[in-house]
Amino acid sequence: MHGPAAEPLTHPPVLPSAPGRHLPPRARRREKAATMNRLGKKANETLIEMALSADDDFAILTKFKPSWSEGEECNGPLCETSSTAGSEVPSSSEGLNSTETTLLIPEHQVIDKRHQSKDSIFFRDGVRRIDFVLSYVDDLNKEWEKKLERRKEFESNLQKAGLELETEDKKESEDGKIYFVKIHAPWEVLITYAEVLNIKVPIKENDIPSMVENPLDCMLAPFRLPEKVMHPEPDYFTAPFSKEKQELYLINDKSTFFSPSMRNRIVNYILTRCPYGTEEGKKKFGIKRLLNNGTYSAAYPLHDCQYWKKANDPNCDNERYTLYMEWARFLRFYKEQPLDLIRKYYGEKIGIYFAWLGFYTEMLFLAAVVGLICFLYGLFTMNENMSSKEICDPAVGGEIIMCPLCDRKCDYWRLNTTCESSEYSHLFDNVATVFFAIFMGIWVTLFLEFWKRRQAKLKYEWDLVDFEEEQQQLQLRPEYEAKCTQKKKNPVTQEMEPYLPLTSQAVRFCISGTTVLFWVSLIIASMIAVIVYRLAVYAAFASLMENTRTLQPISGLLTPQLATSVTASCLNFVIIMILNFLYERIAIWITDMEIPRTHMEYENRLTMKMFLFQFVNYYSSCFYVAFFKGKFVGYPGAYTYMFNSWRNEECDPAGCLIELTTQLTIVMAGKQIWGNIQEAIVPWICNWWGRRKARNNPENLYSRWEQDHDLQTFGALGLFYEYLEMVIQFGFITLFVASFPLAPLLALMNNILEIRVDSWKLTTQYRRPVAAKAHSIGVWQEILNGMAVLSVVTNAFIVSFTSDMIPRLVYYYAYSEDEDSPMSGYINNSLSVFQISDFPDKNKPQLNPENLVICRYRDYRYPPDHERRYLHSMQFWHILAAKLAFIIIMEHVVFIVKFFVAWMIPDVPADVKAKIKREKYLTQKILHEYELEKLKERLCQGDKQATEKEFIATEGRMELSRAM
Repeated sequence: MHGPAAEPLTHPPVLPSAPGRHLPPRARRREKAATMNRLGKKANETLIEMALSADDDFAILTKFKPSWSEGEECNGPLCETSSTAGSEVPSSSEGLNSTETTLLIPEHQVIDKRHQSKDSIFFRDGVRRIDFVLSYVDDLNKEWEKKLERRKEFESNLQKAGLELETEDKKESEDGKIYFVKIHAPWEVLITYAEVLNIKVPIKENDIPSMVENPLDCMLAPFRLPEKVMHPEPDYFTAPFSKEKQELYLINDKSTFFSPSMRNRIVNYILTRCPYGTEEGKKKFGIKRLLNNGTYSAAYPLHDCQYWKKANDPNCDNERYTLYMEWARFLRFYKEQPLDLIRKYYGEKIGIYFAWLGFYTEMLFLAAVVGLICFLYGLFTMNENMSSKEICDPAVGGEIIMCPLCDRKCDYWRLNTTCESSEYSHLFDNVATVFFAIFMGIWVTLFLEFWKRRQAKLKYEWDLVDFEEEQQQLQLRPEYEAKCTQKKKNPVTQEMEPYLPLTSQAVRFCISGTTVLFWVSLIIASMIAVIVYRLAVYAAFASLMENTRTLQPISGLLTPQLATSVTASCLNFVIIMILNFLYERIAIWITDMEIPRTHMEYENRLTMKMFLFQFVNYYSSCFYVAFFKGKFVGYPGAYTYMFNSWRNEECDPAGCLIELTTQLTIVMAGKQIWGNIQEAIVPWICNWWGRRKARNNPENLYSRWEQDHDLQTFGALGLFYEYLEMVIQFGFITLFVASFPLAPLLALMNNILEIRVDSWKLTTQYRRPVAAKAHSIGVWQEILNGMAVLSVVTNAFIVSFTSDMIPRLVYYYAYSEDEDSPMSGYINNSLSVFQISDFPDKNKPQLNPENLVICRYRDYRYPPDHERRYLHSMQFWHILAAKLAFIIIMEHVVFIVKFFVAWMIPDVPADVKAKIKREKYLTQKILHEYELEKLKERLCQGDKQATEKEFIATEGRMELSRAM
């Protein structure tokens, strides 16, 4: 099937037999080597560089010139690329549609798929690796011709940039509709862009001795993974790649020197910047636009094998299979994570997420144990709680008549009807609550400080120490270059670069800020609507429970307050989910409108918008119950009303803490359950439905690119949602943990499942993401720091104003009259007296069958026979002063301990600092020795005048480096 490269085609270039395909492996390798030699002869013509032109709005890829002249016969793989790259109809048949042109294909040119299994990650020659795949459907609509021209131009420019393409005709696809364009990056392209992207490659095996073995390693052996899984490749000293110093690097095999994740990162860099024409007077470029306008349906790198079994190809690393067997199965939940393998397969950005999630889960274990101990303390001391004893005592709680909880329709009620709820509230409202709130304030600091140390270690191990400087140069968004038509000189580089005028920025920020403010206001309005619901239905619940006999047995446990709280929490959760769904799309739209300059800027702005919204959305109801409910009620005869219509809610006589616990449990647990359903079950159902036909086909007819095409897409914001989910959870276990000591335990169990769900879906249900670099968790670190500080304040306020801890302590030390039982009489002391005859008509109950004279209500006010009747008593002011004093003392103590711990723990471990210095020194030494050898060679060749002084200077620099 070899022919002259310049011969015009009279049919679409579909699946010709690959040169060398039927040759033995050794012959194929010789042919590949010959091709590489031909390419090497024209090294100066195969440079691919990105340059910002003063006349263009985007980076232009310089033309990649093939090494054969016009009319010369070509038998190498590049010739096949030239003849099969275009997925479009050639010039001689441009007027025909895809159905008509396939009729022109001679029968002997159609590949019989039975000859070779298509579950492969190589071109048809079995040598060139598939680094990326583009797919499209040739739909015959009004946009067909425009899409055809875009694809022809785009693929032509990809070839000019040096990439090699191979097209699979739609007749070869499983459904007979989809074309697949396979992309391979040859060595020349890889080394060029490795230099552009400043990719670090090995120069020498690491000779720094490993850390001293931990004596506890034998105990941790059941949790360890095999060494080959944990460390899939040796540790090397690395240096940024340079084409001029190729012999310096450890290049044993050019085909495997760059890992698949590096290769797909390089190809993606080209795809996002490759132009495809001019439309409406503007130059268009980038695969993202082509995906958005339907020119291509998908663009993705390939998984290396099926996840449930190894590939038949001996050259395949089977890393996906290893990840599934050792990491992505739930039965491996007790094992450590293979972070190095995750980083190698998916890239540093995904690797750093799983490292953070794993570390967060490990630290949660300590918080969960302490929280469980505090809960057990409340459980074991429940029968000793004097407050609940008095409430449940018929002689005390049974004789106390409480004022109605709503106007007109509600009746007087006895205090002992809340016996069960008061007992359960002691589980969370006890002395251990104060201890746990202080403990969690310190735990948060330990978590953040130790994570910084873990992160510093990963930065060193994954060659990310100098990455911060790189990303400012490398992550300029193509959208920014395209939309910013004005240019100005960069004061640092003195080059012209695009910029967004200040006036345009101001307008965009105003629109963005207004939109965010509107949606936050919408959340607050929805929360107020839920509060109105609580106020409106409370009377209905009270009447229903009183008049319905079937509910009488559970009336002690399911009080009207609790029923209202549970239903309102469920309603609030549904509203939260709906608003989240809508706001996600709005946040992405307004962030795109702002045109951020770099990828980091884009992610940070989107993160702040989404987090602000989620913060208000998820936590507003908890803030209401914790700090507002029952605080502005007034007193009988002078109640306060919302909108002059609905009477404000009162707390249970045992306090509002149990209601906050209920609210927190429903929202937190509901979010985690719904999140796991979204993350695991929905992708699985979608993939099962998409593959229902393909399952009936033999494996050799279901190609690797088709298998991956049928999977879900892990988008650019895939990790963003994972971080957001975990940070919201972090807020639940820190901001309101004083009300629910079991929150860290729930979070721990969820995270053990979360790690395996995330790994399972990423390995089995999603296409392989494009590898990306990241040296930290980014702006999320600052958000976590802010929440850590805020958590100290919120927990101090919860202990002071939401729980009954401070009123009890004030009574214990200042107002108790019984030395043998200091807390006896507390309930009676905490309830004020109201004379029923003082009720105005709008508040007075319709019935008073027992002819009651007084009723009690929860407050500290003077009785009706006092000269300052119904005004706050002195005890109220004592308690208020004690609450404020506790807040100030707790905040100062916790903050002092937090800052002291943060100061004591260095962000970078001493051994990591030493290793970084050692590696820099050895890397400089190796590079200097290399330069010295090159200068010696030049001296030997007779170029003495130009190199003698340079030789002396280089030698001196080496001596200086040794001395330092």
